[in-house]
Amino acid sequence: MAFTPKLTYKGRPLVRCKNDIYYGSLSDPYVIFMQVLTSKEENGVQVADRIHVTLLSTDTTKSPIERMKKQSDKNGLWSALEIGTIWLEKSLLDAKKEEKK
Repeated sequence: MAFTPKLTYKGRPLVRCKNDIYYGSLSDPYVIFMQVLTSKEENGVQVADRIHVTLLSTDTTKSPIERMKKQSDKNGLWSALEIGTIWLEKSLLDAKKEEKK
């Protein structure tokens, strides 16, 4: 039985396990990996504060270092998701262009 994510963002799966968040499909050439570094309390609720964002290749034949294409730290989940979305869309578009060559 295939995994169906309960959450999506801009049409792509969004999966969280504790402080790790994956955005995108593992069947694509790239995904975004986000790690919540710090959190803060707002209105009695813990929310992500500082997040480390990494664009990862899903090619498991590469070493973990080679798989990391871009990295950045962002304040807040929205900022992290927005930069991640930009990186992911551009990388997937470039990969599709390379595939056609």
